[in-house]
Amino acid sequence: MVIRDDMPAGEPLPPRQGYMLAGLVLLASLALVAIYAAGAGNRERALAEARLVADAEQVTAGLRQQLLTYELITRGGVSLLAAVERPSARQWRNYAEGLDLAERFPAMLGLCYAASMSPAQLQEFQLEQRHASRVLFRVDPPGARPEYGPIVLLEPQTLGNADAVGFDMLTEPVQADAMRAARASAAARITAPMPAVQAGSGPGLVIYAPVYRSGIVPANPSARTAALAGWVCAPFRLDVFVANAVPEGREGMTMRIVDIGEAGSDVPDAGGAPELAVFPIDDADFPAPGVEGARHSVVEQVYGRRWRLDFHQSPGSHEGAGLLGPSGTIYVGVLASLLLFALAMILARTQSRAQRIAARMSDSYRRSEQRFRSAMRFSAIGKALLDRDGRIIDSNLALANILRASPEELLGRDFDGLFTGMDSAAELRARGASGSVYRVTRELLRDDGDLRHVHLTYAQVPGEEGQGIASLVQVEDITDRLRAEAQVLALNRTLEARVARRTRELTRANEELESFAYTISHDLRAPLRAIDGFSRMASDRHADAFDDIGRGYMARVRAATARMGELIDALLKMSRVSRGELRRECLDLSAMAEDIVAELSQGEPGRAVDVYIEAGLQASGDSALVRNLLGNLLGNAWKFTRDAADARISFRAVHEGGHDWFEVADNGAGFDPAYANKLFRPFQRLHATDEFSGEGIGLASVKRIIERHGGTITGEGTPGQGARFRFTLPEEPG
Repeated sequence: MVIRDDMPAGEPLPPRQGYMLAGLVLLASLALVAIYAAGAGNRERALAEARLVADAEQVTAGLRQQLLTYELITRGGVSLLAAVERPSARQWRNYAEGLDLAERFPAMLGLCYAASMSPAQLQEFQLEQRHASRVLFRVDPPGARPEYGPIVLLEPQTLGNADAVGFDMLTEPVQADAMRAARASAAARITAPMPAVQAGSGPGLVIYAPVYRSGIVPANPSARTAALAGWVCAPFRLDVFVANAVPEGREGMTMRIVDIGEAGSDVPDAGGAPELAVFPIDDADFPAPGVEGARHSVVEQVYGRRWRLDFHQSPGSHEGAGLLGPSGTIYVGVLASLLLFALAMILARTQSRAQRIAARMSDSYRRSEQRFRSAMRFSAIGKALLDRDGRIIDSNLALANILRASPEELLGRDFDGLFTGMDSAAELRARGASGSVYRVTRELLRDDGDLRHVHLTYAQVPGEEGQGIASLVQVEDITDRLRAEAQVLALNRTLEARVARRTRELTRANEELESFAYTISHDLRAPLRAIDGFSRMASDRHADAFDDIGRGYMARVRAATARMGELIDALLKMSRVSRGELRRECLDLSAMAEDIVAELSQGEPGRAVDVYIEAGLQASGDSALVRNLLGNLLGNAWKFTRDAADARISFRAVHEGGHDWFEVADNGAGFDPAYANKLFRPFQRLHATDEFSGEGIGLASVKRIIERHGGTITGEGTPGQGARFRFTLPEEPG
């Protein structure tokens, strides 16, 4: 930095020299922090490596202890097999249940025994199993081999290992290598990593312990093959196995177990990769060599295999808590350096920043003023800016168009004097109630004699210096709107009168229709009674005068008069459904349906019908009409399931198409969908009278009742497969 000799004493440095001084302060502070960070980082890495070694020894000891426990479990199975020449499935189950594998050893998937058999021994064993349990013992995979190692005992049996019994483990190369190594060494051996040891269990390993006949291990390795009875095997999951070995609280530590071949061999397994990752299976889960952090590796001899345990500790996982740890101290140093730099920069930038702020505020004020002027001038609503005396100091073209004057002619004029209909008291009340914004409606009489109505909205806005508070007023011409509203009101009054007249006409028509129905029904009954009476008298008194054909004609006359009487009664029922006041109340449809079904069952006690009524069905409606509705629907279902072998009727609520429906369904005679449009017409029948009785008004009455409640009804059916009716009962009438 260069300081000029002609600089006056006591004056601040120029901005450029101030920036240079701030940069030097920052560089010096960061250099001191970097020197400290280098030493602290070396110490922290050494401590992290020492902690990782200790943690690795603890984890390795945990893995050894778990494997020893699994060996002891398999050795216990070997002892059981040595004590009992051929234990039963119950004895093996009792031994496994006594170990409580699921609770004490969650990584183990079970305990099994694979027998070593020649083809002749396998055939003898299959004959024994078939004689004992009448089930053929099958070996999977099938085929002729010089020796077999099928699983004959397995506990506990689950959905994942249910198909394992009978599996020949010698057919799997990885398992066969471990089984032969256990047979040759007379010691427990473990397999190389396997992708899956059980369906749905994931990667794992299997430990094998050889079982020799009579419990005696031959000294000669070649004799052990002949004396071998089988293997006790214990498959276990790798993820649970490792999770149980890693102590809690090891945040940031990652472990990988790598199978590097058979114990005592300098080369990997034949046919295998140079290194087989046991856990995790995906190497992407273990940090790559370039990732920062402490690393440590341990090579272990594990039941005939060599494992390399790789450990990685991510940096920062064991740092001291608080701000004064190694990283915290570095952060404090960097923060202090930045604060010093910021203070120096603030001193250097204050003047230039103040100048930029002043220029930006001036430019922002100028643009804000332009936006306000443009919004006011080009607005479609008339606007005027008033001073404290209520005089126009600015206006837009829309206001000039309303007042039929140019903006220049309006400058300086009294704004309130342009309008009539002013109520000073009302405006004072409006201003007091609304505060800074208030609205009034006034009249404008133009020079051409046209009277207009305008809506004024006053709002207080800050004026320029020396003017105090000014007002912004919006002027809207509402004449056309008021005229349209008046026309709408007049039209509504006319429409109400038309509706009242049409209602009276409809009421009279309904009354005349009801009177006509009663008149027709009563006038028709007298001749019907006469026809029925005289035909009965003729049949009774002059029966001998008629032959069989004549008597048949008289019977048909009487049947027709009876049918006519039933149709008249049905017509009266239809008229009653449309009359009377609709009284809505909360109804328990489930209880109402149960009562109706009980009445139907009493009428035909010999019928067996499976009726399902959903509990808790409720609706709002007229009790008598809704009971009539359910009686018709359930009665039809009862009637049309007469010929069904296993008659079924259901009444329930369904949700379909965004709507809630009540549904009555059956598996009776059904109907042809092509005639569904005739279902709800009066006196329309889709079945012959001699097949199913009825007048043909039940569904018509149902539709009228539902329409009176404001609901809808639909019907679907298939011949011979039943029918289904869905309806709604809204809370409010339609």
